[in-house]
Amino acid sequence: MKSLTRSAASLLLMALCLPSLAGASSAPATHEFRLDNGLKLIVREDHRAPVVVSQLWYKVGSSYETPGKTGLSHALEHMMFKGSAKLGPGESSRVLRELGAEENAFTSDDYTAYYQVLASDRLSVAFELEADRLASLRLPPEEFKREIEVIKEERRLRTEDNPSAKAYERFQALAFPASGYHTPTIGWMADLERMTVEELRAWYETWYVPNNATLVVVGDVVPSEVHALAQRYFGSIAQRPVPQAQIPLELSTPGQRLLTLHLPTQLPSLMMGFNVPGLATSKTPREVHALRLIGALLDGGYSARLPSRLERGEELVSGAGSSYDAYTRGDSLFVLSATPNVQKGKTLTEVEAGLWRQLEDLKTTPPSAEELARVRAQVIAGLVYERDSITSQATTIGQLETVGLSWQLMDGELAELSAVTPSDIQQAAQTYFTRDRLSVAHILPEDTRHD
Repeated sequence: MKSLTRSAASLLLMALCLPSLAGASSAPATHEFRLDNGLKLIVREDHRAPVVVSQLWYKVGSSYETPGKTGLSHALEHMMFKGSAKLGPGESSRVLRELGAEENAFTSDDYTAYYQVLASDRLSVAFELEADRLASLRLPPEEFKREIEVIKEERRLRTEDNPSAKAYERFQALAFPASGYHTPTIGWMADLERMTVEELRAWYETWYVPNNATLVVVGDVVPSEVHALAQRYFGSIAQRPVPQAQIPLELSTPGQRLLTLHLPTQLPSLMMGFNVPGLATSKTPREVHALRLIGALLDGGYSARLPSRLERGEELVSGAGSSYDAYTRGDSLFVLSATPNVQKGKTLTEVEAGLWRQLEDLKTTPPSAEELARVRAQVIAGLVYERDSITSQATTIGQLETVGLSWQLMDGELAELSAVTPSDIQQAAQTYFTRDRLSVAHILPEDTRHD
């Protein structure tokens, strides 16, 4: 997880300032609109510089896909740059480059998004280009034949030939036995081999409609003018019925699972994942924020428990970390990872036992108020600094809205984190860090294989 390195004095100051941070009412003015065709528009004012970020988010990603047809969302993201009614392949990118704009796109389990960062007086250009491909994407067969080969090569480079990425892909497939989160965003290679442009056309026509999209604009803009621009460029695009997407719910107690992989890596490593809810699926939001703070307690910088106890204290690991995404459309995963200190002769079995000791400690003994305050200060400071960016603000708004939550949560999460108590930490650990929720992956160098 991300950590923030700060001096002890700065941390103490931040801890003392927590109540004022959590209760601050200085959130930028944010406005929400809905066009007649169902397109949702959220505008957040930030007038510090004459710049704006425009993001169009679609509620579709790899968790929406079905076995045998994986990778469609990511492949369509690539093809969205290959021509529309007004422009040929690559021409929209050329127009934006000539304006000095930044553009890109990304696909995940839960969403696909396209963004531009440009001078605020050029926002209409971004809207025109985005609306054009929403309404009239071409999908030329010859472009698809070339691009699918690019995607397959991307998979080879980023996953097949990358031991850590390959290990996590296999681990994720194990850890999510019931939900669509077991599907890799890029898709399985066998499905890429048999994908057709007709399948992409059907995927585009099913999910790329204004009533399945959220347009987020953050920057030096006037909300009423942005609304008028959105109506001008997007308002005439007809809405269509969208299939009801099922929330990716996981088995509450799938049972302990173990995966052993022999890969071309120099050092062994370990991953442990616990099936846990996200904010969209939990009935108790405070437990989700407790899990977020547990992640920071374990892996929140130099003084966190994993580096201080297991790395420097016991010299059991050469590195360890944790990760947890609370803002998923469905149930999530709390992951611990570690590499044994092979110079001290430590093994995966010993490392796994060491990680369990840290989890059991959380279950039996709540953290002190001082430790929790320090960790919470780090988390809140990280959020405050991160949200200084207009792109980060837009991305948080878009992610929240697209996974079925509300953008308003971003302005209240400091208070939510501040409300978590040591007993909440203990309760969350007791509830979720159990063996019947656990997936374990042992990654071993190929030369340790015994046939």
